[in-house]
Amino acid sequence: MSGFTGKQVTPEVLCRARAGDMAAHETIFEAFSAPVFSLAARMTGSTTTADDILQETFVEVIRSVGRFRGDASLATWIRRIAVSKSLMHMRTAWQRRATLFRDLGDERRPFEPVAPANDGDVNAQLDLDRALARLSDASRMVVLLHDVEGYTHAEIASLMGKSVSFSKSQLARAHQRLRAWVEHVEEESDDYQTVTR
Repeated sequence: MSGFTGKQVTPEVLCRARAGDMAAHETIFEAFSAPVFSLAARMTGSTTTADDILQETFVEVIRSVGRFRGDASLATWIRRIAVSKSLMHMRTAWQRRATLFRDLGDERRPFEPVAPANDGDVNAQLDLDRALARLSDASRMVVLLHDVEGYTHAEIASLMGKSVSFSKSQLARAHQRLRAWVEHVEEESDDYQTVTR
C-alpha cells in the first residue's frame, strides 16, 4: 500500500502555502517527506539518490503550489511530482551508463531498504525491498507504480514513454521473478529449520 494513503494537510495550511507561507511549506514537507523518500528509494534503488529526489520534489512543490488547482488530492499531486522526478533521474545519461555496467555484473547496486513504521511487518517489508532491488530498473518501477501506488498500465506507459504492452509484460515478468525468489527463500528457510532440529 502506498505511503501516501491518508496523508493530508488542512485546507488552511494549503491556502497559506499557496500564499508563500514558509511555516505552511514546512508542514507540507513534514507530512509528505517520508512517503516521497520511500517511493524514490524504492524506484531508484538508492537512498542517496532518494535524498536528492526528495529535495527536488519539494523544490518543485513549493515553486508550484500556488498553481495547484486541487483537481486531485495534494497527496496525489505530490506523489506524481515524486514519480516524475524519479523517472527523470533514471533517464539521465549517467544513470543509463551506471545501469549498463551494473547489469553486466552479478550484483545489484547497494540498496538499504526503507523499514516501515509497523515493527510487526519489518521482516516482510525488508524481504520485499530486497526482492525489488534484484529486479531491473524498469521492472521495479512498473511493480511499484502498479502494485504499490495504484497506477494503471496506461498511466505507467504514459509516464515511462512506453506502450501499455511494455508495462504489462514488465509486470508479468517481475511477478514471475519475485515468485521464484520468494520460493527459493522459503526453501532455504525450510532446509535451515530441518538442519537445526
